[in-house]
Amino acid sequence: MTVLVITGTGTEVGKTVTTAAVAAAAVTAGRSVAVLKPAQTGVGPHERGDADEVARLAGAVTTLELGRYPEPLAPATAARRARLTPVRPREVAEAAAKLATEHDLVLVEGAGGLLVRFDDEGGTLADAAALLDAPVLLVVAAGLGTLNTTELTAREIRRRGLDLAGLVIGSWPEPADLASRCNLADLPVVAEAPLLGALPAGVGGRPPAAFRAGAAGWLAPGLGGTWDADAFTMSC
Repeated sequence: MTVLVITGTGTEVGKTVTTAAVAAAAVTAGRSVAVLKPAQTGVGPHERGDADEVARLAGAVTTLELGRYPEPLAPATAARRARLTPVRPREVAEAAAKLATEHDLVLVEGAGGLLVRFDDEGGTLADAAALLDAPVLLVVAAGLGTLNTTELTAREIRRRGLDLAGLVIGSWPEPADLASRCNLADLPVVAEAPLLGALPAGVGGRPPAAFRAGAAGWLAPGLGGTWDADAFTMSC
C-alpha cells in the first residue's frame, strides 16, 4: 500500500490525529512517509496546518499542501471567497503519485468528509482516490449517530468502485458509554469493512515522544500496528 487516502464521516472526527498515528507507526518501522494535505482551510499564511500537526506528532515525515484558504469552510467555498485558485482532483493525484516515487508511504488527508468539494466543478477526494486507484481509510466517531454517517460514507466509497481499507475510531472515550461500546460490534457490520484501530480521546495533546511510542498500539497490523479489535472489544 503505497498511497492511502484518509477521509472521515465529517469534521472533527480525528482525521489528522489518525493520519499522524499511521505516519508514526510507519516511521517507527523504518519507512519513509509523506503527508499530502490537498486543501487546508481556516488557517492563515504563517499558521500551522494539519500537515504540520502530523509532522509534529509523527516525526520525520515530508509534508505538502496544495492549497491554503483562510476561512474555515469547504475548500471550494473557501477558495471562491478568497478569490484563490481551487485544488482539483487531478492535481491531488499527480502530487501524490510523485511523492510515491520518493517515499514508501504517502498519506493523503482530506478536508471534512468524502464528498466535500474541492472546486466548483464538484471534484472531491473520492475523485482523487479513483485517479490514484488508492485504498480509502475511513475515520469515524465512536458514539451515538456514527452508524448512519459511517454506513452512508462506506456505501458511497463502494458505489464508486473504491477500496475501503477499513475504519478507525478517531477518538475513543474513557470511560466509554453504552452506544460507543455497542458500536464496536456494529460499525464493521454497517460499513462491511474491518475496524482497524481506535485512538484514545485527547491523544493529540500528548508529548510527541509519547504519541510515537503509543501509535502502533492504537492501530491494527494492516496499518502497521499491534491493536487487536477482538481484544479491545472484550476489554470495554
